[in-house]
Amino acid sequence: MGILDLFRRRTDPAPVQTRRFDGAAGGRRGFGIGTFGRTGTETMAAGPTLRSRARYQAANNPWLANAVGNLGAALVGSGIVPTGDADAVATFNLWAETADADGRTDFWGLQAEIARGLVVDGEAFLQVIDSDDGPRLRLIPPELVDESMTRDLGEGRFIVSGVEFAADGTRVAYHVLPGRPTDVFATNGTPVRIPADEILHIVKPLGAGQVRGVSWLAPVILPANELDQLQDALTVGAKVAAMFCGFIVNQNGTSEDPFEGESQPSLEPGTMTRLGGGWTVETTSPAQVSQIEPLLKLGLRQLAAGLGLPDHMLSGDLSDANYSSLRAGLLPFRQRMEQVQYHCLVPQLLNPVWRIVTRWAAAAGELPEFEADPRRFLKVEWLPPRPLQVDPMKDVQATVAELDAGLTSRKKAVAERGWALADLDAEIAADTFQRRPASPAADGEEKPKEQKGIQS
Repeated sequence: MGILDLFRRRTDPAPVQTRRFDGAAGGRRGFGIGTFGRTGTETMAAGPTLRSRARYQAANNPWLANAVGNLGAALVGSGIVPTGDADAVATFNLWAETADADGRTDFWGLQAEIARGLVVDGEAFLQVIDSDDGPRLRLIPPELVDESMTRDLGEGRFIVSGVEFAADGTRVAYHVLPGRPTDVFATNGTPVRIPADEILHIVKPLGAGQVRGVSWLAPVILPANELDQLQDALTVGAKVAAMFCGFIVNQNGTSEDPFEGESQPSLEPGTMTRLGGGWTVETTSPAQVSQIEPLLKLGLRQLAAGLGLPDHMLSGDLSDANYSSLRAGLLPFRQRMEQVQYHCLVPQLLNPVWRIVTRWAAAAGELPEFEADPRRFLKVEWLPPRPLQVDPMKDVQATVAELDAGLTSRKKAVAERGWALADLDAEIAADTFQRRPASPAADGEEKPKEQKGIQS
């Protein structure tokens, strides 16, 4: 081994085991890739702008309007219903009819409004109001929870975007601006401090440390706007192409105007116009964009992917779909919806409301056995409406098979369809009684004798 060999060994490149992340690379490949800071600060800074733009897109973009409606329907449908102690469920369902403090809908309707707010605004605030007839719920616009209020209160306490925290990091209050339906923007009045146990904040966080929500439309706001501009450009181009027009040119500049003294000449079907010498007619031929349909479909698929939706739930186009492709697209989508239902809606909205209503009913004497066994009444399960199936017959057969195999209960299967088992059994019994033929003994006739070998 010579001196040159030693020199080569010292200048060998790094071993192949060196770990590298292309996503963190610089240079040409990494140029233009944005970075993301702490989740809490990023969402605080961008949240209001994203909410405003998302509301505009959801109200004006037909694709996103369809997507928002389908996402809200998939989250709560006609309402997520409780199942548990029969007396507690009956009391809750009776209260749910008058749950809205504004008297516009019921608890199931509030769920639909909260689901839409969760998708468009990224969060929803619900105030619990005590009344003589029990607790009432009122939706608060997210912008009224003062996003400009961020300060240190000393002794470890602080306020972040209108949410007050104790020294141990728990939420203790919300600072809400006074507002009226006629206000165009959030008012500049003094915020009202409302204890945290009177406010329900429903949000699907992006990461640890997040305080306020971010619109679910955030990944598609810019692509949706660009797709809108593309469609506008194509529409204008088609309109221009449809306006067949011509230009009359005097080639040598010496000929007299053949239309002198007349109105501006126009092209009409079936007409022949004779021009003088030296005049010619030149027409326009606007260029047309080729491959428009694949480009638009790609844009719509991009929007659907950003929202986690199957393509047809955004575009409404089922021309390329079949039973297998629809089912394959719906299964992962429903899994994502179940994540939000059981990890956000249940712990942040449904369980707290159930506890509030059940304790109020117990204090009002409507659940006399509550004190003896509180856990019996506070325990509850929430069942979203069963998703509609492409083939209802197969769905019913699958439910019957699950019941026969002991994989589910009749109570759960009935609750998934939005019914209470006791009510359904009562209606079935009533229908059976009405269809039962009149007994001959009731008319004074002799009852026929039973034949041997035939059981009654």
